[in-house]
Amino acid sequence: MGEPGRTRPSGSVRALSIAYDTALLDLDGVVYAGGEAIPYAVDALGAARAGGMHLAYVTNNALRTPDAVARHLTELGVPAEPADVITSAQAVARLIADQVPAGARVLVVGGEGLRVALRERGLVPVESADDDPAAVVQGYGGPELAWGRFAEASYAIARGVPWFASNTDLTIPSARGIAPGNGAAVEVVRIATGAEPQVAGKPLPPMHRETVLRTGAARPLVVGDRLDTDIEGAFNGGVDSLLVLTGVTDPEQLLAARPEHRPTYVDADLRGLLTGQPEVTESDDGDGSGDGFACRGWAASVRGGALVLEGEGEALDGLRALCAAAWSEAGESGSGLDAGKALSRLDW
Repeated sequence: MGEPGRTRPSGSVRALSIAYDTALLDLDGVVYAGGEAIPYAVDALGAARAGGMHLAYVTNNALRTPDAVARHLTELGVPAEPADVITSAQAVARLIADQVPAGARVLVVGGEGLRVALRERGLVPVESADDDPAAVVQGYGGPELAWGRFAEASYAIARGVPWFASNTDLTIPSARGIAPGNGAAVEVVRIATGAEPQVAGKPLPPMHRETVLRTGAARPLVVGDRLDTDIEGAFNGGVDSLLVLTGVTDPEQLLAARPEHRPTYVDADLRGLLTGQPEVTESDDGDGSGDGFACRGWAASVRGGALVLEGEGEALDGLRALCAAAWSEAGESGSGLDAGKALSRLDW
């Protein structure tokens, strides 16, 4: 498990691309959004790779195959091979294969990524509850997924067929904003059946197992934009993490994070791989109690149930100091402190 009770972001004298041998990168909201590269991502990943860091792409999106993802990354200017891509479809296919006979039929509610992953494990994808499936698997199928697919899953599950889900992310980033993810579709089937699926994707152990088996990373760094999948997955796997603020998580959510959702490092985007990380230190909070936290030119503390930020400098350093103040105050729970005024000083 990850470090219990993390109370501040960590510092690193060395660039993260040097301190860690492998970056386990989420895709949606980290490398691209809506199919287009996120600003600075291509150049930052190229520089990290040139410096010797192994890049692996770990995604809960089960729609596309590793081949398709690798082609897309290469088209964006991030050269990648299919073996560099690990998907929740692969993780759930291994989970199913461990529990059903070789060559078993599996009812698929999702896209081509699931079908390819099942075949890789010697399983046979089928389309109907009447095809005598040994399991039902559900993964993100894109906005065109027909409503009738949920009905097929529900019919099979009602007959006692075990149900698996690639992941349960409720949302997914897109070029136009935040859209419903596979977790929203899973809820549809849960409501219809009253059943609970076995889930493979981040933040759960099957996905971490799949990633370790396929990458062989010795000093991995999880890089993601979501607290409840990427960062919690790193926590569950006992590895360090970098949160980038290019996707789902905003600063207010970060400040309110529970211990398992607190990243090791925080940065604006993937350029954070190429630099060290500043230390957050204890400081005088202004009333002589010494309960404040400082990061470069900023000092953060808690007064009267609210976060207070003083000083000046880079906005990210102010956010790091605020994280330390909020997480230290919250301890083993999530912070409920008022952060609005403090964040307004950072233009967030």
